[in-house]
Amino acid sequence: MTNDRTARGTGFPEDFLWGCATSSYQIEGGANAGGRGRSIWDAFCREPGRVALGQSGDVACDSYRRWPEDVRLLAGLGVGAYRFSVAWPRVQPGGSGPANQAGLDYYSALVDALLAEGIEPWVTLYHWDLPLALGERGGWTDRDTAYRFADYAALMYDSLGDRVSHWTTLNEPWCSAFLGYEYGEHAPGLHDRRAALDAAHHLLLGHGLAVAAFRGSGLHGEIGLVINPATPRPATRREADVQAALRASVERTGLWLDPVYGRGYPEAYLAARGAAMPERPGDLELIASPIDFVGVNYYNEEAVVAAPPSAARPDGYSTAPTANARTEMGWDVAPQGLRRVLGFIAERWPVRALYVTENGAAYPDAEIRDGRARDVDRIEYYRGHISACADAIGDGAPLRGYFAWSLLDNFEWSHGYGKRFGLVSVDPMTMERRPKDSYYFYRDVIAGYME
Repeated sequence: MTNDRTARGTGFPEDFLWGCATSSYQIEGGANAGGRGRSIWDAFCREPGRVALGQSGDVACDSYRRWPEDVRLLAGLGVGAYRFSVAWPRVQPGGSGPANQAGLDYYSALVDALLAEGIEPWVTLYHWDLPLALGERGGWTDRDTAYRFADYAALMYDSLGDRVSHWTTLNEPWCSAFLGYEYGEHAPGLHDRRAALDAAHHLLLGHGLAVAAFRGSGLHGEIGLVINPATPRPATRREADVQAALRASVERTGLWLDPVYGRGYPEAYLAARGAAMPERPGDLELIASPIDFVGVNYYNEEAVVAAPPSAARPDGYSTAPTANARTEMGWDVAPQGLRRVLGFIAERWPVRALYVTENGAAYPDAEIRDGRARDVDRIEYYRGHISACADAIGDGAPLRGYFAWSLLDNFEWSHGYGKRFGLVSVDPMTMERRPKDSYYFYRDVIAGYME
């Protein structure tokens, strides 16, 4: 019997995909288990001052050992899909050469368990944990890394492609390129704009090569790219602010989608920096290898105003204060910003399908009452953003699914374990999992009963 509320009353079609997302370095742990090699994040975490309290992902949520518990939690939610990433150094410890069978076996067992529960595995090939051996040779500033990534992707297609039909090449390449190579907040922690632009191009080249390898594999399924777009709203209706907001969107949106959809790199963006990409003949054609979907990771929206160009912001804008509530990350809570960014992408690029591949919020530890973790703020965050997804569908955006971030409280990169996004809390001493009220709220959403 069809649940009419799921099919019509909630604003979501019957085949809308509900899922949950995690990433390898943030939850797996097992840093020295099963032949795993070191990643750039293993090294970054050991540099004093890089990560809050000197923490690391060495243990994380211990999902490398406790993944059966996590699959049961996913099944209890009723999700149709689980988006997780493969740790490249777990399956190819040095970033090239033969596969580490123990690593492949780990992901194969996880995939089989998900399928047994009726949960579709969505595999992200790269969520920032680059093998350290490649990082020491320049990482993404080195063109060769793009080719090593394509080899690794082909290895994964061969290993899991008989059971996995949804693949993502890169997660948030803006973070890899700019937080890693220009702003110094992520591994490898550089402050070099030229390096960031080189990394951006080589990430996109690796993406294109991996898509081409998938198309040539004969496998059935879909492949796409996940970005964390920024489409700030103008703080006023003044034309100068409207244009500033468009310029402010480029680095995290057009810089990636323009070349992926065959338009080349945004010329005004590069001109403002007096820079050019290190492209070679044929690169842009590879980067524009056709994809099946774009994943959108959305957490917040800023307001901007026009401002004189500066070294830090050559595009001529600055952020403006808002009246919005904020999460513990200091990010504005702006549910309708999700609606706006989905519409912005759908209007400007010929996307076949959109998925919200991450959406969630960090708040302090939930109040425990009657043995229950009552995270009211997180529930309200989800309620607003899921409603915004329904609005976007009503606007005509080709939105096909939504993945909550994240299943578990986990390692939040340079913030360590101090920022908690999970639907499920994880005791740092015992690794015991405890579903929060938001877990049960999301379960009800998936079942078609969001009040």
